[in-house]
Amino acid sequence: MPGGRALKKKVRDLLSGPNLDLALEELCRLPAQQVINPLFTFLHHGDEKEKWAAVTAMGTIAAQLADQDMEAARIILRRLMWNLNDESGGIGWGSPEAMGEILSRHEGLAEEYAHILMSYTRQDGNYLEHEMLQRGLLWGIGRLAQVRPDLVRIAVPHLTSYLRSEDPTVRALVARIMGFLAAEEAREGLEQLTKDESEVSFWNDGRWFQGRVKEVADAALATLPSVAH
Repeated sequence: MPGGRALKKKVRDLLSGPNLDLALEELCRLPAQQVINPLFTFLHHGDEKEKWAAVTAMGTIAAQLADQDMEAARIILRRLMWNLNDESGGIGWGSPEAMGEILSRHEGLAEEYAHILMSYTRQDGNYLEHEMLQRGLLWGIGRLAQVRPDLVRIAVPHLTSYLRSEDPTVRALVARIMGFLAAEEAREGLEQLTKDESEVSFWNDGRWFQGRVKEVADAALATLPSVAH
């Protein structure tokens, strides 16, 4: 087992490699408790490719760890939550994305922590004001909504306000969530976005989506039940 610096280099080489599936296989063969620390580093210090590979790897490894040692997996989530706490002194880049990825991959952790992830959307909760963090949060909630929509649906009343965000990427990411949830409550807000020509890009199912907000809104509207006129 390589030492700290060598391990960090090994993890980085795997994250930046051409085949993420092979990298995940290799990372999962290493002791989970030791791999997690380097992954935290790459959530916010790596380039975009390394960041999203680290998000995926953290979800995979934390879920695998939870099957063996639930408390050790909870500690990972608490660290991510601490990074989003003002008292941490940091900003928490990558933390909500990693939370969403972990919860999408492990039902037990999702049932325990989904409400905390949702709380970051609430003005009366742990609201995140920074728009870049809101992007990460809405991506993480979207990742969870893809797999466990029932755990996200309760947050729809707090999510619909993001459809009016000044940040086009925030608008697109919340529209994407509404599509995953087939949220009828969001119809009016989604319809208002069907003329939104703002260009956006975000990580989506292992690749970059590049398009316009209206494309995401149209796709979300297509999931809603037809309305008779």
